[in-house]
Amino acid sequence: MTSNEIRKRFIEFFLKRGHIEIPSASLVPANDPSVLFNTAGMQPLMPYFFGKKHPDGDKLVNSQKCVRTVDIDEIGDNTHATFFEMLGNWSLGDYFKKEAINWSYEFLTSKTEGLGLDPMRLYVTCFAGDDRIPKDTDAVEIWKSFGIPENRIYFQGVDSNWWPAVKKEEDGWTGPTGTCSEMFYDVTEDGLGDLSPDQFRQADEEQKIVEIWNDVFMEYEKKDGEIVRKLPQKNVDTGAGFERLVAVVQKKKSIFDTDLFVPLIQHIRENPSIARVRSERIIADHIRTATFLIADGVSPSNTDRGYILRRLIRRAVRHADVLKLPENFLGTLVPIIEEIYKGVYPEITLKKAKILSELSLEEEKFRKTLVSGMRQFEKISKENITALEAFTLFSSYGFPVELTKEIAEERGLKVDEDGFKRELSRHQDLSRVGAEQKFKGGLFGTGEIETKYHTATHLLHQALRDVLGTSVEQKGSNITVERARFDFAFDRKMTDEEKKKVENIINEKIQAKLPVNKIIMKKADALKTGALHFFGDKYGDEVNVYYIGNSLTSAYSKEFCGGPHVENISVLGNFKILKEEAVSAGVRRIKAVLK
Repeated sequence: MTSNEIRKRFIEFFLKRGHIEIPSASLVPANDPSVLFNTAGMQPLMPYFFGKKHPDGDKLVNSQKCVRTVDIDEIGDNTHATFFEMLGNWSLGDYFKKEAINWSYEFLTSKTEGLGLDPMRLYVTCFAGDDRIPKDTDAVEIWKSFGIPENRIYFQGVDSNWWPAVKKEEDGWTGPTGTCSEMFYDVTEDGLGDLSPDQFRQADEEQKIVEIWNDVFMEYEKKDGEIVRKLPQKNVDTGAGFERLVAVVQKKKSIFDTDLFVPLIQHIRENPSIARVRSERIIADHIRTATFLIADGVSPSNTDRGYILRRLIRRAVRHADVLKLPENFLGTLVPIIEEIYKGVYPEITLKKAKILSELSLEEEKFRKTLVSGMRQFEKISKENITALEAFTLFSSYGFPVELTKEIAEERGLKVDEDGFKRELSRHQDLSRVGAEQKFKGGLFGTGEIETKYHTATHLLHQALRDVLGTSVEQKGSNITVERARFDFAFDRKMTDEEKKKVENIINEKIQAKLPVNKIIMKKADALKTGALHFFGDKYGDEVNVYYIGNSLTSAYSKEFCGGPHVENISVLGNFKILKEEAVSAGVRRIKAVLK
């Protein structure tokens, strides 16, 4: 069976059993600010587990797009992917354990309506119980009634058979929860046969058996990690990892050997490259995930969802270089991904131009600093990487810390990740309050690109005053190698026409190739020139005045500033406003890029 046939067969199986098919929700949660992405099939259905009526009824089926990056270091093994589909059948107060287990077993083993898997290769786990919830003997008896031997059923604790699993990052879970029963499949060539509990755990760790299905019996509510009550209805949340299921059905040891990935891997290998399986898999996985994220409206940035996307693309770029693939190769994978999901996820075709543009632009941005960043890495990599060194690679060269860590590990070095996080937090605090900065402008690095962005904020400040009036006053800024962020005093949203006027003014000045000059003056004399300054800042008796133009008197822009700046604004390229938004009452924020 092809992957498309497996997905279709799953949907049709449950349609015949009274379920209604619903479409996959976007990867970006609609009404859940607690998470960046939908990481499980149940997330978009959260309100309905509490008793809210779903418009399509109380028995549903779908394949939900999901993204998880908590296991990003595992990408390249046989089972992990950052993007995956979760096949799900849902009971919202209708059926419970008996029907869920019955249909799970029937779909997996039926040769006529299901996948025809060998029941002698199945293993099952059930909840072992704790001081709050008793052992799930009901599920065990149901499994036994369908022919699963008792010695193939294993009791496990909350870390495995309670959903969400009790892991560090999920200790504070708030939402529906419950015990679960998982199904594992033996993927070895000759079969393992009966396993003791210890042998079962060992086989799981060695990926000789693979989890392919999980029936979650949602009947409790947690708040901040503590069970607070029983839900008003008993629910079933089935999760079947599609990629793993395809690998099992197609008798492949790895998800990367299935028809979901083989066309991508083959395309990578057709190009002049060094054969390295892990790098091939990372590229295929990350660009597939990036394609789906961009199709759902995410763009690369240094925060939140955009940062996850940026990490994936930049890591893929680096591994493309490891394989000696040509520049801008990554975009050639998009039409292949489009073909794999043709007729299933039309958003890839609809957003294809946007996907290709974002991938190309992000690779171009990263390559501007990649060579100098690797050169910097070589300078500092004689010993373990300190927090400050990791932060410099991040802020000045665009290296996500995970990328620095990966390169370091290849050389037997360690990175002070905790120290990096503290350094990043300190940097963010300083950006917010504007305190202890080397000079005004939110500029912490002094690389070529940051210098360009800093100079551009001078033009932006003056252009805003030209268009909106002289009440506009800078309230702070933050510069990275990716963009400029500029906060200013203004009491309303800018119109599209106003934003366009600001862009046009700046680009006209850039095209005029105006020089940037500095003059050191007595503070009293500098004030008389009309140079913009910040009364909250402390200035000495002498100040630097940077002006853009041929003379101080005729300059387009002049400000008290500590530098650095470009020598001529002709090198800035094209100025583009990405976003204008409110920060607080009376303060607006512009995010802009130079192209």
